[in-house]
Amino acid sequence: MTQTPLDTAHAAMMAAPDDDTARLRFYERMADVELFLLLEAEPEGDQINPRVLDLEGAQYLLAFDRAQRLAQYAGEAGAYVALSGRNVAAMLEGQPLGIALNMDVAPSAILLPDTAVAWLRETLTNKAAQIEAKIESVLPPKGLPEQLITAIDEKLATATGMAANAWLVGVAYEGGGRGHLLAFIDAIPRAQDALVRAASEALTFSGIEAGAMDVGFFNHSDPTVTKLMKVGLRFDLPQMETLQNTPRLPGGDTGAPPILK
Repeated sequence: MTQTPLDTAHAAMMAAPDDDTARLRFYERMADVELFLLLEAEPEGDQINPRVLDLEGAQYLLAFDRAQRLAQYAGEAGAYVALSGRNVAAMLEGQPLGIALNMDVAPSAILLPDTAVAWLRETLTNKAAQIEAKIESVLPPKGLPEQLITAIDEKLATATGMAANAWLVGVAYEGGGRGHLLAFIDAIPRAQDALVRAASEALTFSGIEAGAMDVGFFNHSDPTVTKLMKVGLRFDLPQMETLQNTPRLPGGDTGAPPILK
């Protein structure tokens, strides 16, 4: 089977056990990818009954990053539900369950204890602070590490239809203060929280100190946008005809993950 993004991140983490950035990147991939969670039986409405692996006094849910890998482990008739890694972590809040990832079927096989799942969940639920500041001047972005640029690009590559594009610039604010700004152009209102979260996670999982980058939203007719386009680094978001027709995975609403029996 072709190497998956999770395989690549896992290999990098294992090759450099003391590299915090590599470890963060693995957990970022875990949060972003679709995981196939093995069940005891087909879901009943919004209730699921995951298969639990008992190992050395701990319990783990069995998850795979490809449906073929789940079938290889459990057989073609294995029941499953497909959820993002972040939804699996949210679903396990308050439960002493870890995640057994790709067991026996892939080089990225790993046991993640409940403490690791709790850390991932807490990291993903960190909220950015909201402030008001007026931009005095827009500058070319400087001094940001390459891993942050890559992380932003990868995050926004999954933000289909949420905004027209984004620009990364340096900014000076009225009253003092300088920093960097990730400016989204023509973002749909209901996607703004998700875009802020994506930018925040790009910072967190790159190992960059929080607060190193602000996020803003602009209409394409705003005069500031012309300045952004002259000096900024552009990120293109995938586009689609309409977000309303996007199919929802079971448990896809982060506010209401499936209920475990």
